Amino acid sequence: MLKKKFSCVKVDQQKDGITWVIFNRPEKRNAMSPTFHAEMMEIMKSLETDPDTKLVILTGAGTAYSAGQDLKEYFRETDGNNAAKAAAGANSRWRSDVLWMYNKPTIAMINGFCIGGAFTHCICSDFAIAAHDVTFSLSEVNWGILPGGMVSKMMSDTVRPRDAMFYAATGRPFNGKKAAEIGLINFSVAKKDLKRETLKLARELLEKNPNVLRGTKHAIRATQTMSWRAAADYLAAKQAEIKMRDAARGHDSYKEGIRQFIDEKAYRPVFSPYVGASDGKTTEKGGKPRASGARKKKAPARKKSAKRK
Repeated sequence: MLKKKFSCVKVDQQKDGITWVIFNRPEKRNAMSPTFHAEMMEIMKSLETDPDTKLVILTGAGTAYSAGQDLKEYFRETDGNNAAKAAAGANSRWRSDVLWMYNKPTIAMINGFCIGGAFTHCICSDFAIAAHDVTFSLSEVNWGILPGGMVSKMMSDTVRPRDAMFYAATGRPFNGKKAAEIGLINFSVAKKDLKRETLKLARELLEKNPNVLRGTKHAIRATQTMSWRAAADYLAAKQAEIKMRDAARGHDSYKEGIRQFIDEKAYRPVFSPYVGASDGKTTEKGGKPRASGARKKKAPARKKSAKRK
């Protein structure tokens, strides 16, 4: 468990394995300062190996997810100070280098405003959910720079090129519904339902085998830029890695999943993970078959009564 207190970020670890990482500069709409980035780099690296954390949710305190980089502290106050500028830039890569291939599931729960540099951790999180009324904006063009820090690249890789060009070149704001429509986020919901729907997704992910989920995440990320042959080799290696990691849990997920499905009919893969996927408590170790495993028997067809003449 992470017990250290931070000045710009609040960490709330739940007993179910979900850890909330809350950007905590509400007076600045959670704009990102050099101190903020340093704290986030430390937090994300610590949580990645923390046994009490199985999934991370990123969100903002107050009225914003994040208003992007703090123009005064991140840009103006580091001008002319090469060491400070380099340190701030290096620490800001928690949003990309660290988050992109993170070993645990991550969800961005986007509230209020998501501006400029905040697009980085919105895109690099595994999943992103926003309220319908969130304001998204690539406003950089309006104050004299382009969407840097790889935001332009990330946008053009994530959404349709026409949409990336339109919103980057105009700086025009758009809401959560439009963000979902263009593929920037997974979906949007009413503001009152945002936390509930985020937790619903988090708990669904926590039912999966963590080694298989980790391998799947990495497979989707890494193969995006690979050739067909390289991707085939990578996926084979990842499957072997899952097998090795699962051996430490006392079972082989691939064999266990097939065994429970064919021999025991203990679950239905379309509707749920195999028994013991998340905690290792398989049917052979006392785990109970899932309710969805039992197939409904078809009722015998009724005989049509003969029509009277």
